[in-house]
Amino acid sequence: MIKMIKNSTQQLFSALAIAGLVFSVISESQGAVSVPALFGNHMVLQRDQKNPVWGQALPGEKITVRAYSAPGTGGSDQSHETQTGADGKWMVHLDPMVANGEWILEIEGNNNAIVIKDVLIGEVWVCSGQSNMQWGVNASNDPDLETLTAKFPRIRLITIPQVGTQVPQDDFEGQWELCTPQTVANFSAVGYFFGRQLHQTLDVPIGLIDNAWGGSSAEAWVRRDLFAGKDIYKPLMDRWTETEKNPELQKAMSDYETNLDAWKRLSIEARLKGQNPPSRPRRPGNQLTNQHRPGNLYNGVLRPIIGYGIRGVIWYQGESNAGRAYQYRDLFPMMIQNWRDEWGQGNFPFYWVQLADYQDEVSEPVESDWAELREAQTLTLSKLPNTGEAVIIDLGEAHDIHPKNKQDVAKRLARLALAQDYRMDIVHRSPIYQSMKVENGKIIVKFDHIGGGLDTFDVRTPIGFTIAGEDRKFVHASAKITAPDTIEVSSESVTAPVAVRYAWANNPVANVQNKEGLPLTPFRTDSWPGKTAHSF
Repeated sequence: MIKMIKNSTQQLFSALAIAGLVFSVISESQGAVSVPALFGNHMVLQRDQKNPVWGQALPGEKITVRAYSAPGTGGSDQSHETQTGADGKWMVHLDPMVANGEWILEIEGNNNAIVIKDVLIGEVWVCSGQSNMQWGVNASNDPDLETLTAKFPRIRLITIPQVGTQVPQDDFEGQWELCTPQTVANFSAVGYFFGRQLHQTLDVPIGLIDNAWGGSSAEAWVRRDLFAGKDIYKPLMDRWTETEKNPELQKAMSDYETNLDAWKRLSIEARLKGQNPPSRPRRPGNQLTNQHRPGNLYNGVLRPIIGYGIRGVIWYQGESNAGRAYQYRDLFPMMIQNWRDEWGQGNFPFYWVQLADYQDEVSEPVESDWAELREAQTLTLSKLPNTGEAVIIDLGEAHDIHPKNKQDVAKRLARLALAQDYRMDIVHRSPIYQSMKVENGKIIVKFDHIGGGLDTFDVRTPIGFTIAGEDRKFVHASAKITAPDTIEVSSESVTAPVAVRYAWANNPVANVQNKEGLPLTPFRTDSWPGKTAHSF
């Protein structure tokens, strides 16, 4: 009986999904069990851990979820039962599975069943941030070669549509796709190159979830109520409160929501009559629905995937917050912790890309908001466990905020994951400042995570250091490597130095790295108030 019902109802649900309808609306009108778009053909489930599967049905409905391997692929079948609550929501947790074979999920309710085919078990990563994470393969280095060779059927891709809203979303329009030259072209380049490296190294399926949004501010990715009562965010939230009072913006949003509700009803009616649905109303392009409003992206593009079984997150963002870099010291770790708390999967790995070099080079040392943002990113390493930073101070482009070399960016992220999560014995962290001492008018700086030892590129002399005395006036300094983990810094014009900075500029001229080619992390030894110290 289930098979007969399934064949007819699946066609209807597929048509409704194409029309972009919310599954909860369908469930209420048809009494059918449903699942969000995250659970669909070609999906990848995270190996070696329990994976939640959830959806919607009628209140009190019995739900059975079965997972069984496709014929000839091996694996142990499992079955789980639950009952929906008063809100019609349900969830089960699949037992851990290893990365082998092809699986089928069957989700059965009282009146219908959903069959999800070609399910793989492997490693699942979320690829998030702003435009440099969203940047597609077709806009990166060697797009023709990269797309021609993107034939990896065990790498699966899904992209979350850009929805900015204060209303928590449970679902989205999208589907898992196999990695092909066609599907990879507009997918996150950093995400794809990262996933490809893991796939080729680990030889397991890879699932990549891309929810990046160009130009997004970090506060948009955080649950809004977390900003309440914190003085550091009061100016920011006050500005948004004033913006939100704009009656024209409010009316535009109200009209849009009304039109959207009407469209959903008309689309259901049209599909049931075998007619084409009307065109979806266009979302207004205003500040209330953009990628900067606090909580907008948390609700619109993050919440629909929260809870899905993942290994971790890779993140590339910060450009939009550079003018408030001191605030980012608190905001960025708060965002990461918010995600971890909501996900309920412990301190999953969270690896980010430090801002690249950008804008014109300057001849003399100056204060820099981008340097302060990089510092805020680095400080997060000591605030939260299971984190990592890919330093790319050598990969930027002066007049392009979107450097095209996404391959090396992804490799540096992959090094972090391969070493810290998959126990590969490889150098994975950039050298980082450890300590300093003053001796005979010189400052001796010691570094940690040096790999095979400190080195330079392009020229043998270390470049990029500045030095200052108590007057806080920085000048270019001479530097030399005196040990595998030590650099001596000095200047004839500063006889009593107290502080050193390295690569402290928007676009610094700097050349220190380890012998494996990972650049020295930009740093400063002072804590003097910077350019953005009072920008909130």
